[in-house]
Amino acid sequence: RTYFLGKLNIRTITKMEPTFNSVPDKENFPQKERDVLKFWEQTEAFKTQLEKTKNSPPYTFYDGPPFATGLPHYGNLLAGTVKDVCTRYASMNGFHVERRFGWDCHGLPVEYEVDKTNGFKGHEDYEKIGIAAYNNLCRGIVMKYSQAWREIVGRFGRWIDFDNDYKTMDLSYMESIWWVFRQIFDKGLVHQGSRVMPFSTACGTVLSNFEAGSDYRDVSDPSLIVSFPLVSEKNTALLAWTTTPWTLPSNLALSVNPDFKYVKLEIEEGKFYIVGEPHLKEVSKMMKWKQNKIVGTFLGKELAGLKYVPLFDYFKELAEDGCFQVLTGNHVTGDVGTGIVHTACAFGEDDFQVGIKHGIVKSETLECPLDKNGRFLERIHDYKGMYIKDTDPLIKKRLKENGRLIYSGTIKHSYPFCWRSGTPLIYRAIKAWFIDVPAIKKDLMENNLKARWVPSSIQEKRFHNWLQDAREWCFSRNRYWGNPIPIWASEDGKEIVCIGSIKELEEKSGVTGIKDLHRDYVDDITIPSQQGKGVLRRIPEVFDCWFESGSMPFAQFHYPFSTPEEKFKDIFPADFIAEGLDQTRGWFYTLNVISTAVKGCNPFKNLIVHGLVLGADGKKMSKSKKNYPDPMYIANEIGADAVRLYMISSPVVKAESLKFKEEEVRNIVKDVILPWHNAYRFLIQNVSRWELTTKKHFQYDVELRNKVGKEGNVMDRWIIAANQGLIKYIREEMSSYRLYTVIPRLLKFLEQLTNWYVKLNRSRLKGVNGSEDWFEALNTLFDVLMSITTLMAPYTPFVTETIFQNLRRGLPEEMKESSIHYMRIPHYEGELIDEEINNKVKSLQSVIDLGRVIRDQKKIPLKTPLKSLTVVCKDQQFVDWCNDLQFYIKEELNVLEVKCEMDENKYLKYSALPNFKALGQRLGKKFNKTMKEAINKLTNDQLSQYVKEGKLALNGEEILEDDLALKKEFLGEYKSKEVLGCGANLDCGVILDLEKSKELDDMRFAKEFASAIQKARKAANINIENLVEIFYETNKEEEQTIIENNKTQIVDVIRVPFFKYSEMPKEFIVEKKDVYEGTTFYICFQQVALDNEKIKEMAGEKGNTPDFIPNVAKYFQAFGVPQVKKRLAANNGKFNVNLDDTNLVLEENVHLFLGLSAKLKKDQI
Repeated sequence: RTYFLGKLNIRTITKMEPTFNSVPDKENFPQKERDVLKFWEQTEAFKTQLEKTKNSPPYTFYDGPPFATGLPHYGNLLAGTVKDVCTRYASMNGFHVERRFGWDCHGLPVEYEVDKTNGFKGHEDYEKIGIAAYNNLCRGIVMKYSQAWREIVGRFGRWIDFDNDYKTMDLSYMESIWWVFRQIFDKGLVHQGSRVMPFSTACGTVLSNFEAGSDYRDVSDPSLIVSFPLVSEKNTALLAWTTTPWTLPSNLALSVNPDFKYVKLEIEEGKFYIVGEPHLKEVSKMMKWKQNKIVGTFLGKELAGLKYVPLFDYFKELAEDGCFQVLTGNHVTGDVGTGIVHTACAFGEDDFQVGIKHGIVKSETLECPLDKNGRFLERIHDYKGMYIKDTDPLIKKRLKENGRLIYSGTIKHSYPFCWRSGTPLIYRAIKAWFIDVPAIKKDLMENNLKARWVPSSIQEKRFHNWLQDAREWCFSRNRYWGNPIPIWASEDGKEIVCIGSIKELEEKSGVTGIKDLHRDYVDDITIPSQQGKGVLRRIPEVFDCWFESGSMPFAQFHYPFSTPEEKFKDIFPADFIAEGLDQTRGWFYTLNVISTAVKGCNPFKNLIVHGLVLGADGKKMSKSKKNYPDPMYIANEIGADAVRLYMISSPVVKAESLKFKEEEVRNIVKDVILPWHNAYRFLIQNVSRWELTTKKHFQYDVELRNKVGKEGNVMDRWIIAANQGLIKYIREEMSSYRLYTVIPRLLKFLEQLTNWYVKLNRSRLKGVNGSEDWFEALNTLFDVLMSITTLMAPYTPFVTETIFQNLRRGLPEEMKESSIHYMRIPHYEGELIDEEINNKVKSLQSVIDLGRVIRDQKKIPLKTPLKSLTVVCKDQQFVDWCNDLQFYIKEELNVLEVKCEMDENKYLKYSALPNFKALGQRLGKKFNKTMKEAINKLTNDQLSQYVKEGKLALNGEEILEDDLALKKEFLGEYKSKEVLGCGANLDCGVILDLEKSKELDDMRFAKEFASAIQKARKAANINIENLVEIFYETNKEEEQTIIENNKTQIVDVIRVPFFKYSEMPKEFIVEKKDVYEGTTFYICFQQVALDNEKIKEMAGEKGNTPDFIPNVAKYFQAFGVPQVKKRLAANNGKFNVNLDDTNLVLEENVHLFLGLSAKLKKDQI
């Protein structure tokens, strides 16, 4: 800075640079995150981390590939955060962690987008433009949103390699898929067959059972009861129920349960119906029959073989094969319908199985009268070319005209939809290719138990049950854009060749230079028959994209072609994977099936299953419903760290659902990140103050931790012990991947640090106990802040980087890294973990918490001092601890005295409520009236012992820890006294003496006056490192007396010199003026105070001129106190002044003083 004073041009000398950069009161966390992103980009931080760890042990992570045909949502971001947390932690724990992003490029999501964009309705449209043109359209959009993914994923802090990603459409990936399939094929696990499978008419392809189960919706469908007259009994008909009228033209049989009772009803003279007895009441209600006389009862098996009149004649020739009769099957249930099920063997798995079982159809010849888009073929000629659901009203009309429609209504039920097109699925017979999963089920179930699932309940229940009921996996799809199944077959299907590599295909076909394996490149390649059957052609189907993603442990490394077996053993199975609960029947399943089939083992060692992220309304996130905020808006408005911490601190990491709410993300900033930032800021401020005072640069002393942790201040020992215990806990729990236990513990420690350690040690951290204790306190706070920042780095990578970039300035050179993410997770020091001191501080916290609650209930602010606090507790250890720590109780609760009483029975009473559920389940009939009365009569001593030991013998039974809900409260005589405030928990009771006095009110005024000064300093942006002096004036004699009597307490708070206004030199410049309850105070930056008379005397005649002394004052104001200090130090305490041709040699503490406090001190001497 440059100042001008007459002819003088004075430039100040820069003061000693502080070690740390100053930290603002209010931080813009989203902007700081953007700054960190730039820093990472400029330093290539992720690549640098990989380079630094390249010689470390490998840690293998598999990234499940998403589709790039849409933008990432909170589910993707949650999965990415869980993956990022664990891989960052592994890297910081000394492993080399490659993280490759993967893309699912084939399948319905891509084809559906192409169809929607180009208006394609079905296979006829594809065939018009040809497979090559269609696949080119798919290639063109497959990576449509890849750049947006990179930006959004990066904005949320995930380190993942997009440049070295894998794509399922890459040649190398596709070739490995062929190799994987060949291994499964050679083990005899692949076969072709006809099955009834879930089928998407919108996409024209079969789906797997786990895909079909991924999107159930509540829908309204027709509910029909149709009559089937018996051939053998005139005027008697079977009543069957259906919700799919369009399947009735394909009816081939009726099914009944062989063990159910069925009744024959006469509903009017000479008209009889047969229904299931369990369904009679509901059917009668639906039909509104006036009478329904039962004329016959028989079991379902007695109905077997009865023939009936077909509804339609489309399949009439099949009567010769045994169709149009009653069959029996256990799939007929007693919950809905009539107890008689319309059976169309080409539609519905149960229908198919019962038809096969009774021999009325064969899987090889069963005809399905639909095309791939759900339109009727020539066989159902009346409705040829019509979409099935469009025929429902026409079929109902025809049945009504024919007298066969008995009842028509609607039913609301849950029905499966296509996960991609959002249209209802159908179950239809189709010829497809299958993997015989039941053949390897035993191995699958054994392998499942060898991995660690978090939470384990998903592994032990949901996934175990799914494996137990494992069916054949239909892995073929009747589509175009996919990896072609490498099977070449003769026209009669009896000669089959499975290809496992490009080289093998070239050798067997004679075609060379194959550079692409998609259908448009390989469909025309033929292989000469070895059995004289001409040429073998590739079957038309492609792989289910789940087969491709399930093969990624092999295909992403182009195994076995580019990755040798020795190297592959180091990276398979994976150390860790993570995805959502919805992948239990998806990716987790296909990974296990393929790895078990190929390698006989589980593909991963550790798996975290997270839950689903829902909208704030608890429903699936939907753009149209606008029930969730845009992720980038939240990141740029609130911060990505807040989103990450919000998600991974919620039940969603225990595979439960999370209702995403913006206000809860904001609460993470308010309750976690901001207090953490404030503790960090408080450290930096007070280190700066320490440096100004001691003229030393702060450097963290790692050795001091051991000394202080064993014999230092009790609060330092406590926070060091708590921090070391935290490190031990985090290491143990992260080795088991239990994020749901790790995050709460980290957040609890942050709360202990910010709300307890910093709060209870503010005065020590400001240096009130001298320089040695001051440094120990600052070093301790630096130590635990550095530790928690390192521990939190995997979870909140941005704020930790921001804090670290400043803290590293105080680290010894050998400890400095250029990024927090290159640091190592600290190891704990067991000798510093002290359970006794933890319990000691817990007792302190228990007392203070009760005191705070009482003050809150009585509406008495903490600034109001109280006469005394009494701790009531019979535990001698607890009382001793409170006595040892009473200084902190006094300070935090603003009480003058702390007393202890050990006679609990005089003050307190216990009460106990039984846990009815727990006791009822465990004791059964023994938990009776007598036991309940005995619980009610338990004494204070008994319940106190129960609290201590966690169990109690009562009436010959043992009462355990969770069997009773206890409450401790004060006796009425204490609760009723207005001058007392009482509160109790299971640890102790606390009594506050609320009686007022003049002395206490004066102390309150002084405390609030000091607080007003501090607020004014903050409002004026005067930081604690700014040297200031404060002056006050009041016209009220009483307030003057109060301030002077409590001056020591005021100075303890404001920590700067404090004077009466009458003592302030006239030349002092006021920086801030404010008023509190009639008392005015003035804040001045520390200035040079002058002894005017001595200077005048030294100046002689010039000294008596009116402007001379004011000009001397301005001269020193231009320099500022720090520069005057330096010049005095350089000139043995003397300062040369040349002003108006007058040369003065002023001496410190004689003519000039550094601040008024120095001058007054000299005057007093």
